Amino acid sequence: KKEKISVYNETTKQGFIRHIIIRNSEKTKEVMVIIVTNGEKFDKKDRVIDEITTRNPEIKSIIQNVNMKVTNVILGEKDILLYGKDRITDYIGKLKFEISAHSFFQVNSKQTETLYNKALEYAGLTGKETVFDLYCGTGTISLFLAQKAKKVYGVEIVKQAVEDAKINAQNNNIGNAEFIYGKSEEIVPQLYKQGIKADVVVVDPPRSGCDGKLIDMLNKMQPEKIVYVSCNSATLARDISLFEGYNVEKVQPVDMFPWTYHVECCLLLCHE
Repeated sequence: KKEKISVYNETTKQGFIRHIIIRNSEKTKEVMVIIVTNGEKFDKKDRVIDEITTRNPEIKSIIQNVNMKVTNVILGEKDILLYGKDRITDYIGKLKFEISAHSFFQVNSKQTETLYNKALEYAGLTGKETVFDLYCGTGTISLFLAQKAKKVYGVEIVKQAVEDAKINAQNNNIGNAEFIYGKSEEIVPQLYKQGIKADVVVVDPPRSGCDGKLIDMLNKMQPEKIVYVSCNSATLARDISLFEGYNVEKVQPVDMFPWTYHVECCLLLCHE
């Protein structure tokens, strides 16, 4: 308002600032601000940066994300670092994670630890298992699993998240986690053809649920256990009806978003 910078209008498709995203770390107290703009030229950026950082010294990163597409997708593909560093650091349990603008990272870090510990418990790892972590994001669940597994393969479609996952593995001195960029429904058949078969599969898909081709592939591979982490109980119910030869053994809701109707679920499917 003070600098009279225009705000994007969804109807007219005019205006400069589309969204402002704030990412904060529970443990390190670092804050990242992402300003999503309808164009790259940011005339008053120096004054805006100065205003923000003077008032809020905890802000360690300001990023301009350019999104000029007619879409309801929040982030565009291009990031411009305006101030500080391009990542902030957070912890889940003892594990350290670097988070970039495009990385998926649960917003409720306290309950994230609860959820991931439950996924680890359901996986029931002994140290001998090969695990696939599909839709792995920045490798958060993968690195939890890697502490108890023989080998973990994480698969993720967001390239930046895969790079972050590799950095996170390195920062935590975890050498038995490998991260692969691509669609889970395409990468899993490739691994299977190479003779790499999962004993345990963890899936943490978006609200739309698992891809049908992936479910078909898992039905073919028949891992002993499938741990399904879901943010949408409707697509969870749909998907588990499509797994063949599996029984639902356990399910645990986790309230990640207090005062809303959204609940995450962790569910264990065991092969008959």
